Amino acid sequence: MTYTYRKDRTNIDWAQVTVLLNGFGLTDFTPAQTETAFSNSAVNVFILDGDKIIGCGRALSDGISQAAIYNIAVDGAYHHQGLGKKLIALILEETADCNVVLYTHPDTVSWYEEQGFRRMKTGLALYHPDKITAIARMGFI
Repeated sequence: MTYTYRKDRTNIDWAQVTVLLNGFGLTDFTPAQTETAFSNSAVNVFILDGDKIIGCGRALSDGISQAAIYNIAVDGAYHHQGLGKKLIALILEETADCNVVLYTHPDTVSWYEEQGFRRMKTGLALYHPDKITAIARMGFI
């Protein structure tokens, strides 16, 4: 199959991105909130099959030394085709000079380790009080 990989936000269907992310429990955003999150990110990557958004990811970065990857998602019907690896590779191209941290679901930690990411010994987080119960229930903390 031939897919289109895009690093720009022009004419992105934010409703599709929202359904993809919310389907994996990555956010509970509205399409407007999804657009804001991606617009405020230094790096955006989308994978399209025709007009359908089947993958996405983003990174926050200062562009010099630090970056953080968020919201990596590939539609379940397209798993095991290397698309997640391609998303990561495209983001890492844009953050090549940076140390990159990744925030992911506990179920996918080993997959990211296979991609070369390493567990941190000193990572800490301060969670919003309204979200901490759900975050604990999902196994993040």
